[in-house]
Amino acid sequence: MLILASASPRRKELLDQIGLTFEVETADIDETPRLGEEPVAYTMRLAEHKASAVFARLRLRGANAERLVVLGADTTVVCGGQILGKPEDDADAARMLRLLAGKRHTVVTGVAVVTGMAAPVVEAEVTAVEMAPLSEVEIASYIATGEPQGKAGGYAIQGRAARFIPRIEGCYFNVVGLPLARVSAILGRLQR
Repeated sequence: MLILASASPRRKELLDQIGLTFEVETADIDETPRLGEEPVAYTMRLAEHKASAVFARLRLRGANAERLVVLGADTTVVCGGQILGKPEDDADAARMLRLLAGKRHTVVTGVAVVTGMAAPVVEAEVTAVEMAPLSEVEIASYIATGEPQGKAGGYAIQGRAARFIPRIEGCYFNVVGLPLARVSAILGRLQR
């Protein structure tokens, strides 16, 4: 039984898109970066923590560990060495968009799969994203849509922000929130 340890509707949509059957069980963990923690290590730690927390909770409820496969993921945006999570409010979203505008940044997603049959598998995907320069009017207009809230870096490439992204290098689905090819490869290796 595959369990997605995430409340993200985008991750759910992406897994649906590739035809996986799964259930959702959210993990409520502290997502504060540790002092000096590198972005890849940060996302991998959170992904594993989410998957492990859900795995443990389901085991306490009596789930069969041999049949349980829990997928955790965490995505962050990195620009100029700063980790940009989800904006706290509209002002924070505007700050993030000003920082990203006209620059190249990276989107990092940590992915973890925890099962009762093997050691946890934890990997990361990194995609380079170029954002066009943005005016204050464009930033305000985009924020008014409400789309930046709940999105790492304050934008959704699959939504209205698509017009701000002239190019990426790497996995598009990673920028949306879940690198599907990597997830499929991990799950495939575990089935062997």
